[in-house]
Amino acid sequence: MAYTFFPSSVTMRRMTLRRSPRRVIALVFCLALIPFFSTPLSRAQRTTAPPKRPRLVLLVVVDQFRYDYLERFGDLFGPNGFRRLLRDGASWTQANYDHFPTYTAPGHGTMMTGAYPAESGIVANEWWDRASGKRVTSVSDETEKLLGGEATEAASSPRRLLSSTVGDELRLITNDRSKVIGISVKDRSAILPAGRHANAAYWWSINTGNMVSSTYYFNELPAWVNSFNNAKPADKYFGAKWERLISESEYVKRAGPDSPAWETVTNAGGDTNAFPHVITGGAKSTGRGFYWALDYTPFSNELLLSFAQQAIVNEQLGQDDDTDVLTVSFSADDYVGHRYGPYSQEVMDVTLRVDRQIAELLDFVQSRVGLSNTLVAFTADHGVSPIPEHAAALGLGGARIKTADILSALNAAVSAHYNPQRKSPDPTADYLLRFIDAGTKREWFLNGNVYFNYDALKRDGVKLDEISQVVAAAAQTIPGVARCFTRAQLLRGATSITDPIERRVLHGFYPARSGDVVVIAEPYKYLGDTITATHGSPYSYDTHVPLIIMGSGITPGRYFEPASPADIAPTLAAVLRITSPSNATGRVLLEALRK
Repeated sequence: MAYTFFPSSVTMRRMTLRRSPRRVIALVFCLALIPFFSTPLSRAQRTTAPPKRPRLVLLVVVDQFRYDYLERFGDLFGPNGFRRLLRDGASWTQANYDHFPTYTAPGHGTMMTGAYPAESGIVANEWWDRASGKRVTSVSDETEKLLGGEATEAASSPRRLLSSTVGDELRLITNDRSKVIGISVKDRSAILPAGRHANAAYWWSINTGNMVSSTYYFNELPAWVNSFNNAKPADKYFGAKWERLISESEYVKRAGPDSPAWETVTNAGGDTNAFPHVITGGAKSTGRGFYWALDYTPFSNELLLSFAQQAIVNEQLGQDDDTDVLTVSFSADDYVGHRYGPYSQEVMDVTLRVDRQIAELLDFVQSRVGLSNTLVAFTADHGVSPIPEHAAALGLGGARIKTADILSALNAAVSAHYNPQRKSPDPTADYLLRFIDAGTKREWFLNGNVYFNYDALKRDGVKLDEISQVVAAAAQTIPGVARCFTRAQLLRGATSITDPIERRVLHGFYPARSGDVVVIAEPYKYLGDTITATHGSPYSYDTHVPLIIMGSGITPGRYFEPASPADIAPTLAAVLRITSPSNATGRVLLEALRK
């Protein structure tokens, strides 16, 4: 039998001591040089692998959710909704939109692109399209067909969005293995955050009571969507009572009495402006009237939540290492806020309920994907102004500036300047662009923008810059108008970026889609004929919204640095280690990123 001899430790020490000092020095020198001659492979082996991307990016939006709702109702929220986001996420207390107008489409067009309307092209919910000579919406698309709606319903798509989104960039980097889906009651709220290369966007049809989509994404609805629609989940709410979630005394304490004088609810489809609200839409059975009324209740948020859960399951979102994106925008809060105003008991109630609905969504994601594998962002698309009559009662100067009064002043100024002889018919009568609205011809004044008829100006040799100055000067004589900006002024950049109002107007101006003169009302004043309560101004009650990001790589806490929803996209891109969306101008929120 052969044996292998291993010297004892004592023997080894003796052998070492017997070596010459020169050999010992040479050995030490060689050992010292080893790190300098290590191979690239050995260095790579010692490098820490980059962390895995989250399996799911979840954007949660509550339409018309002012920042102060978190403070006004915070102690009434449950543990797993807004409180969880505030506890486990990074929250910015000074997040404001930096564009005008503050409407649904520009807000949703900013969140996942990181781009202002000046870059995204989404300047409003709707505008005058000079190329086609038509009034268009931010997502209307006559080249596509609606799936799941009535044959006469118009289709929608993201073709008017000029920027890529976080979802688009993820699909590029994963060779389309990532799934991107947008969901909302409103078409623009589902479509714009998801992007131009999304797998799908779904929204609610008040004509059929279905969740619908368009042929932009696929030729027919997926089987699971048809199954959802065939069950008619909305119909169970017919005749339902919307009652207060908690005791009436809490509502009186925080929102005042129900049905104050300024809550002038009209065209409510058989409903009133007082609790309890019975949801029928004034109809005797389910149908368009009822589906329309359902929008103005928290029950439409419940419908959306149920659909989002089905999307997560059936599309297997977050089930592999290729990051998926789901955007969910709750619209009921906006409808309720428009009808009853931000200081109503109804807005308080829908806020408490959406907290619980978001908690249910997050709990569902936890059970299916794991919140540790999910990057969550929460924000709103805009705030809302107090009802003008309410603001007036409080001494805040609330008022309504009628469209007829605005156009009368502008037309009079144009006629006086270009028709001093008072010729009849007045050659200036068509200088302001006109359109047909319900059979009546009206001058084009929308989003605070005045549009001119370029053909008429060319016909009479009228210079655009000159008539713009005439109209702007006239507009500023109207009681309640604060400022005006002309197209030439905005194109030249002749505005102050240190003035937040001027900067927001510039950020909202896209030459091919915006008007020729932009009119800004004074705070608490509504410009044009509108509903009970609305938004759209560059003032804090419309711009200040929540901004919370929660997930791996984010340091939880309360941050006081100025921020904007335009910062969401570049920050998500940084955490995901992907290219920022094409037109992103927001900043990476470095203060909350873990190093």
